[in-house]
Amino acid sequence: MFTGLVQALGSVARFDRTADGARLVVDLGGLRGPFGLGDSIALSGVCCTVVAIDGCLATFDLSAETLARTWLGGVRTGAPLNLEAALRAGDPLGGHLVQGHVDGVGSVVGTIDPARGGDLLARVPEELRKYCVEKGSITLDGVSLTIAGAPTDTVAIAVIPHTAAVTTLGRKRVGDPLHVEVDVIAKYVERMLAARGLGA
Repeated sequence: MFTGLVQALGSVARFDRTADGARLVVDLGGLRGPFGLGDSIALSGVCCTVVAIDGCLATFDLSAETLARTWLGGVRTGAPLNLEAALRAGDPLGGHLVQGHVDGVGSVVGTIDPARGGDLLARVPEELRKYCVEKGSITLDGVSLTIAGAPTDTVAIAVIPHTAAVTTLGRKRVGDPLHVEVDVIAKYVERMLAARGLGA
């Protein structure tokens, strides 16, 4: 479980395809550990498991499912990643409940200033738009955000200067992909209503 509050920026040190997925080596930069085998770290919103650790370099095995559902399969060496260590018992929940399970891949429609922030516009996959409500929570590339306006085919996010500066959102260009995770509570409510025959 995560909060969507990015703790550090890392970068891709190496990416190799394997027979059944890929192996990704990430420079954890300033992410505070210590980390060991089996620990979970969110890589731009994707919950991944550490399979090897060497100083600030952590290795992750990516399954074919992960590659199919995320943009990690297209990363290049040096690409920046938003990093967050898994929430531990007693840690403050400053963002919202984030699972690190990507629901779909969206894209940037309108960019923000890397220093001043602004209104980030993101296109969300059609099947996920029903979970997007004004003032509701959404996670884009692992960043916990609040939807600023009534969603249409895009969502508007008011990004403050701090968030623009300490995450990858300030570096995004039009057309860049975004990992989208909608509010898990909304999905549970939908499932329960459907079980009672009250779903849409």
